[in-house]
Amino acid sequence: MPVFKKLFASICLSFSVCTLAQADCTLLVAAETGKTLLEEGDCHHAMAPNSSFKIPIALMGYDAGILRDTQTPAMPYKPSYSAMIESWAQTTTPAMWMKNSVVWYSQEITRQLGMAAFQRYVQAFNYGNQDISGNPGKNDGLTRSWLTSSLKITPHQQAGFLRRLVLKQLPVSAHAMEMTAKITRIQPDIADWEIHGKTGSGIPDGLDGKEDWSRGFGWFVGWADNGNRKVIFVRLLLDQQKQDTFAGPRAREATLQRLPVLLSALPAKP
Repeated sequence: MPVFKKLFASICLSFSVCTLAQADCTLLVAAETGKTLLEEGDCHHAMAPNSSFKIPIALMGYDAGILRDTQTPAMPYKPSYSAMIESWAQTTTPAMWMKNSVVWYSQEITRQLGMAAFQRYVQAFNYGNQDISGNPGKNDGLTRSWLTSSLKITPHQQAGFLRRLVLKQLPVSAHAMEMTAKITRIQPDIADWEIHGKTGSGIPDGLDGKEDWSRGFGWFVGWADNGNRKVIFVRLLLDQQKQDTFAGPRAREATLQRLPVLLSALPAKP
């Protein structure tokens, strides 16, 4: 085991915050070099991105001019939209969309993009398996392919995509990357680090075709920036039994709790 990974292992044991199911993944990557700083669990396991896909949708929306700033457009809620969460049933701005993880707002952006542009962006981003066909026979790829459906991505692929975003290497406008960073910023900062990130939660279907809540999964993906260096983080949580809450917010809580320890233990920048 590399010296740096041994250091993190000892920190985990000391703080008792790193008990992981075998398939779970925690991944830290240095944005500037692409070097893996920490890898725990199975970080090559592909899952649907679910609401972590709001980061690429934001880039698409701003680049295409559908989104303009943090407050525009303010899209009105319609009764035809799904409102599983109370905060979704209101007029929503880009900042509110990201904060409240509003599914219908994402779907309005992709509808306005159209399938051809949507496909071009996913391919240009080299995002996961790039499969936006959606659920078999339902012709719903434009609005549901990322929601526990055909589109899949591994933690390492998430980190690679985020690294290209942080290094401004994605084929979108500077404005799109700047605004996406603004609406993904999480407050408060951790020490001197700005934190940007997005959760994603999913419930796969069981053999009977119904949602299997014993196999929920959740993402928290993003980056930390202290002005001197940037660190990509990816957390994928795979539930082993039914839980009372969605896995994405639990992945976020665990990551934000642990990040101060991980970031403070980083070796000096070369």
